[in-house]
Amino acid sequence: MFKKKIGIYALTLVMAAAGITGCSSVSADKSEGKGKKTAADGSESFSVVCTIFPEYDWTKEILGDHADNVELTYLLDNGVDLHSYQPTAEDILKISTCDLFVYVGGESDEWVEDVLETSQNKDMKVINLMEVLGDSAKVEELKEGMQESEHEHEHEHKTDFEDSDVKDRTLDEWNGSWQSTYPLLLDGSLDEVWEHKAEDDDTMTAEDYKKKYTTAYETDAVTININAPEVEYVTADKSIKAEYDYSGFYIRTKDDGTKQVRYKFEKKSGDDSAAKYIVFSDHNIEPSEPEHFHLYSGNDGFDTLVEEGDHFPTYYPASLTAEDIVDEMTGGHEHSHAEEEEEEEYDEHVWLSLKNAMVLSAEIEQNIAAIDPANADDYKANLDSYVAKLSELDNNFKTLVDGSSVKTLIFGDRFPFRYFVDDYGLDYFAAFVGCSAETEASFDTVVFLADKVKELDIKTIFTLENSNKDIANTIISTSGKDVDIAELNSLQSVSNEDIENGASYISLMQKNYDVLAGVLK
Repeated sequence: MFKKKIGIYALTLVMAAAGITGCSSVSADKSEGKGKKTAADGSESFSVVCTIFPEYDWTKEILGDHADNVELTYLLDNGVDLHSYQPTAEDILKISTCDLFVYVGGESDEWVEDVLETSQNKDMKVINLMEVLGDSAKVEELKEGMQESEHEHEHEHKTDFEDSDVKDRTLDEWNGSWQSTYPLLLDGSLDEVWEHKAEDDDTMTAEDYKKKYTTAYETDAVTININAPEVEYVTADKSIKAEYDYSGFYIRTKDDGTKQVRYKFEKKSGDDSAAKYIVFSDHNIEPSEPEHFHLYSGNDGFDTLVEEGDHFPTYYPASLTAEDIVDEMTGGHEHSHAEEEEEEEYDEHVWLSLKNAMVLSAEIEQNIAAIDPANADDYKANLDSYVAKLSELDNNFKTLVDGSSVKTLIFGDRFPFRYFVDDYGLDYFAAFVGCSAETEASFDTVVFLADKVKELDIKTIFTLENSNKDIANTIISTSGKDVDIAELNSLQSVSNEDIENGASYISLMQKNYDVLAGVLK
């Protein structure tokens, strides 16, 4: 997974987009750091922005009856995974002007630093969960049998595939804020890329490549913000928006015999000047996290767009610096990987420990009380009540595990439950580490886990929410045993709809308890 940092160029574009689109009218007081305002009942109101669901729900519990006076924002409310999240222009503006910002602080949040540096509210309070935990934060563990992330796979373009392998995709896979490569080409930031290409193929010079890609990348839309079904195109002086419906895919066969899939979307409403037809190509053939994409757009139907080969405006996450994009284009991050190899990466899934939840909720309560001291007693009472519930569930998990002969969990999936299993003395084996972007387990990993199933007489293999269970089923098939599949919720993809249906941190952790109670007998 590439590092998500916001460079000055990208951040300027995003903040400009926020101003153009009128995401919020920021008061003078707010921009000067005086973020609190007066609510209808005369009390002070304030705003809190949380990146992930557990933070949001902990905050809501602490606010209690005072929640009506608080603008509480949950950034990942469309169910996008933390590891895939890219902040939109509106997200960045909300963070920049809020009174309290709560984020995890792991590798997936490396974009935060640049946002905070440009914050309009200089009195903002900030909670980094991993900093709060200090020495309790755990180094990510590469367990025996786990498949290591293969960085070189990130840049492979899938060009040889069976047509039957191609799957439909939805627009929300491209959700986020994306920057065009065209301004970077014009200001010389990508010159290293053309030199790299010329070294690999001496039939063209670096200048030849730059000329070719000047035509290919040309576009007025310097930023594209996608929040499906809406697509917003931001130019130097205006913003236009439209909503699009999926129209299927097209498999393009190039002159050299390689293939490419293009995903088609047709406008259903929006500004007249927005393209009626848009086509995405990101070198994937099934639902995947895009690292970049080419966007073809026009008003004369799909026929020309799906075969276009010379003009392909290209977009990377707005959270990347120019240097990051050069690395992505040239594979430079592979060379720097060896230098970073000795750096420890910390497991960011701290919220899956109920013990951590108590500590982090207390930190949130202290900051809210400092912002609104008039209601500090209420916040403390709410915290005490909530911690009692967390403690009760924590004790229930401990009693369950202590009374079970099963002490090892097998995951046919990523494993974000390191903090959880350590709390109760459980062991585990899994296909991937918690932050892995891999989706296909190697033969060796499958065989290793299948052998563990047989060796430990495992009756149940676990997967995460939204898993297609392919890896788990392959492990079971390889083991030759009759094994069940059970799902544990990592609370990483909780949507607004889930919240409206009653999802809370405790209710989801209780469901995990219920699942484990059926397994740890």
